Amino acid sequence: MITFPKITNHKMTTSPIIILGAGIGGLSAAIHLAAKGRPVTILEQNPAVGGKMSEICAEGFRFDTGPSVITMRGVFEELFSAAGRRIEDYLTLLPVEPLTRYFWPDGNRLDLSRDLPKTAAQITKFEPRDIEGYLDFLAEAARLHRITGPVFTYGPPPSLESLKHVSLKDALSVDVVHNLQHSIERRIRHPHLRQLLGRFATYVGASPYLAPATLAVIAHVELTEGVWYPQGGIYAIARAYEKLARELGVEIRLNTRVREIFLHGKQVSAVLLENGEVLPAQTVISNIDVTSTYGLIQSERATRRLDTLKKRDVSCSGMILLLGIDGTSSDLAHHNIFFSSNYRREFEQIFSERILPDEPTLYLCITSKTDASHAPEGCENWFVMVNAPALNSASGVVDKAAVTEKLLDRLASVGLNVRNKIRYQRLLTPLDIQQNTGAHRGALYGVSFNDRFAPFNRPHNKSEFDGLYFVGGTTHPGGGVPMVTLSGKLVAGIIESG
Repeated sequence: MITFPKITNHKMTTSPIIILGAGIGGLSAAIHLAAKGRPVTILEQNPAVGGKMSEICAEGFRFDTGPSVITMRGVFEELFSAAGRRIEDYLTLLPVEPLTRYFWPDGNRLDLSRDLPKTAAQITKFEPRDIEGYLDFLAEAARLHRITGPVFTYGPPPSLESLKHVSLKDALSVDVVHNLQHSIERRIRHPHLRQLLGRFATYVGASPYLAPATLAVIAHVELTEGVWYPQGGIYAIARAYEKLARELGVEIRLNTRVREIFLHGKQVSAVLLENGEVLPAQTVISNIDVTSTYGLIQSERATRRLDTLKKRDVSCSGMILLLGIDGTSSDLAHHNIFFSSNYRREFEQIFSERILPDEPTLYLCITSKTDASHAPEGCENWFVMVNAPALNSASGVVDKAAVTEKLLDRLASVGLNVRNKIRYQRLLTPLDIQQNTGAHRGALYGVSFNDRFAPFNRPHNKSEFDGLYFVGGTTHPGGGVPMVTLSGKLVAGIIESG
């Protein structure tokens, strides 16, 4: 029989704050709390930190296997500043230009740039009248960022109290009725440009035909502030966070799996590890998927919450094909998108039919374009990703050989027939994502954003159990490296404010 401490006065205990998972959100929370002098222990099931941010090195090639687009540089600078450090001593963030190179089936292409005149010149080639529409879209995205940012991004989860700070005029001006695609089509005429702007919904695993128009704020931070690349790879961010956390005295226990979170009444009291060790804890921050976290609590209340979360739709997942390519391509940039010919049909297959699309849009990231050390001389490291439905009730096992062939066929269909140039390959599926990161159903961003009230319905950072908090992409303020970094800051602030 397992016994564990009963906490009768949690203010008297001196046990460290326990963080489940050394993902970016967990590391961010640890840094903010440790910088305030709080003792913190992180428990990570994997042999390395990072969570969904991971890397694979094989046969001379290096791949990031999680996030690949970094925006909102100021969020990272603020994290290091909060700990009395300079980001430059830990990370070198390089601007990426073009932001992304877009390709269409008819042979057209466009380089999106933070340099507005450059982008405008290319838009003119598609539809001169769309320059005005593009500028109007940017202005609307900036306006939405100003209005909603303090409530939905930079502050605690939205509440009646926080909404009081939004003027009635601003509140009434926010389109909460229509989807993102409707907002785009009101302003943009050319189908290619509509497709390009609609893609920003996929940054949170959503469909532009279902996600709220307010997601235009995602476009704002990329199109106006730019895209950044950490020298050494995206995983350099995880390494930098880990280094800073350890410097601040955070204990990080790798290869440590949690079996259960214990309660005393409604108060968190301890964490049980797979090896039978019990760690007293008055405060637990979970960087695990919110749904998966409730599965670690043996109580009727947690079970009811778990059942409710399991019934909610989730974001999409992805199929990721890592390719070590013999040869280089001057036509490709760091970030590349090859659009499908029927975007609406693609999202219907993902979210309604729950199948891998017949003609998926391809995202191709080649970090060796910026960092030559990521591939042998004369070679490139290709990270190929397509959106895919999250796992259903089935096992999630797929025929990896068949999926790999489908993706190679799709590459060939856009002029990238590389079968005879492959020196290394590996496929990562939604099941791999679930098993490696604990993501419920392999979903990349937790509960779905395909709802006009989605920003209000994110799981709260503070649970209904005293002392249990959530960080990461499945809670407020959402997915993406800067957002989960902010979630750590927000939870640390909630805990510090008592």
